[in-house]
Amino acid sequence: MKVPYGLELIENCSECRLRSAGCFCNFSPEVLKQFNGISHRHTYPGGAVLFVEGQTARGAFVLCSGRMKLSTTSREGKVLILRIAEAGEVLGLSAELSGVAYEVTASAAVPCRVNFIRSDALLSFLRQHGEAGLHAARSVSREYQDACNDIQEILMAPSSAGKLAKLLLSWTPGNGNGDREIRVRSVLTHEEMAQMIGASRETVTRVLSDFKRKQIIKLEGSTLVIRNRPGLEELAS
Repeated sequence: MKVPYGLELIENCSECRLRSAGCFCNFSPEVLKQFNGISHRHTYPGGAVLFVEGQTARGAFVLCSGRMKLSTTSREGKVLILRIAEAGEVLGLSAELSGVAYEVTASAAVPCRVNFIRSDALLSFLRQHGEAGLHAARSVSREYQDACNDIQEILMAPSSAGKLAKLLLSWTPGNGNGDREIRVRSVLTHEEMAQMIGASRETVTRVLSDFKRKQIIKLEGSTLVIRNRPGLEELAS
């Protein structure tokens, strides 16, 4: 059964077909049953804000389907998108475990299905189930590692073209065939790409135009087609 935005209606975590090995909520049946009892399911349209940087943490959110933009804002009002969270990730967990405010703003890049767990219920659940505590530790560790990798791989590139090339490559399979076109459904605008690499929108538009002129990429509506992966990799190196 479908709900608004074409998303799958899931009333019980035990019946969810979206869980995989890497998901935070990929618990054993008994623990999953307990988790289902403390979860509150919600649907959000694209652009909806889940929580805001600096807001007092009130719980954690498991992203069942869709993608979430995680961003921070400087004192001057400049927005930097730190990364795009994928289905199966848990958001706001590090703030909950540390007892601090949310460190980032989470907003829906596309329509999303989310499970919300209140602070008191979440902490009690983690105390009772060692399996869940281990999943929480892995999630926080993975979040830290992803942040470090993104900084090293994208933000530290020497040029805007190199940063953008690394960003585009990060959306593709790591072992793609260099002779074959790779099609990627982009959920980011030029402005949002700029916020991910610390550049201006005008710079991103100019660099993408240059990539198209060199036949490295082409655009088909909202689909990005990488025509020359080795060329993009050379720019990113």
